[in-house]
Amino acid sequence: MNEEVETSLLVIVLDTNPAQRLLRERTHNLTQCLESVIAFANSHLMLKSANRLAMLACHSRSTEFLFPPPPAAFGTQAAMLRQVDGQYELFTHVEKTIRQSLQQLLMRDTKSEPVGSACESLLAGALAMALCYIHRLEQDLSSGRNMNSRILVVTGSADSASQYMSYMNVFFTAQKQNVTLDVCSMEQDMSLLQQGCDITGGLYLRIPQLQGLLQYLLWVFLPEPPIRKKLVLPPPVKVDYRAACFCHRELIDIGFVCSVCLSIFCKFSPICTTCHTVFRSPGPLPIKPKKRKIKLN
Repeated sequence: MNEEVETSLLVIVLDTNPAQRLLRERTHNLTQCLESVIAFANSHLMLKSANRLAMLACHSRSTEFLFPPPPAAFGTQAAMLRQVDGQYELFTHVEKTIRQSLQQLLMRDTKSEPVGSACESLLAGALAMALCYIHRLEQDLSSGRNMNSRILVVTGSADSASQYMSYMNVFFTAQKQNVTLDVCSMEQDMSLLQQGCDITGGLYLRIPQLQGLLQYLLWVFLPEPPIRKKLVLPPPVKVDYRAACFCHRELIDIGFVCSVCLSIFCKFSPICTTCHTVFRSPGPLPIKPKKRKIKLN
C-alpha cells in the first residue's frame, strides 16, 4: 500500500538591510536575529525528515539565496557535513552555509555601496523569488508526493508604498498557488504585508521585544497552517486595506480610479499616467432651479 508522502517546504525571507532602525542603532541585533532564525529553521527540519528549507537574504539592492547554496558551491560545502560536538550533520550544514553566505553578501555590499546610500528593502522582489523557487520544486515532484509550501518574512523595515503593485501581484499569485505567507515584524506595523497575510491565510505578528524572537517563532510560526486552528495563538490584527496611489506612492483613503487599467490616484488627472487614457474633465455641478412657492388664496 503506497501512502502519499507530504513534504513541508519553508522559505524564510530575512531582511538584512542596514537601513533598518533596528540594525542601524545596534549592529549586533543582526547576529541575534540570525541565530534565532537558524534555530527556528533547524526546528522545522527536525519535525519531519521529509521537510525542506530555503532561506533568502533581502538587502537594499539585491536578494540572494543563503540556503541552499548554488550548485557551484557544492564542492566547497562537502567538508561541512561532519559532526561538530555531536551536532546533526544537516544542522551543521545549514548553519555554516547560511553564516558564510550572509557574510559574503554583507562584505560585497559594503564595498559596493557608499556609506549612507542604503534605501528601502526589496521585499516584494524577494517574495517573487521565493514563489519562483517554490514553483520550480513543485514541478520536479514525483508522482505520489505532495508539498505544502509557505513563506515567512522576518523584517524590521517600514511599509514601502512604492512596491504596492509588486506586492499585490505577489499576494494573489501566492493565493493561486496555495502558498501561505507569514510575517514577523520586529519594529512596526506594515499594512501591505498585513493584506498579504490576510489574502493567503497566513499569520501576521509584531513582536513586542527582540529578545523573545525565537520564542515567538517557535510558538506562532513553527506549526503548519492546518495545525494552527487547534492552537491558542495571538488574535488576528485588524487589516488596513488602504491602497497606494500611483502618483505619490502614498496610502490613501479616498482617490480616483482609472476605469481602464484600475490605477489609483489621489488627485484627478485628465490623462492616466499608466495606460495614457484621456478622460473628460468633470464639469461644474448642475444648479437645481428653485421651486416656486404657489400661494393659495
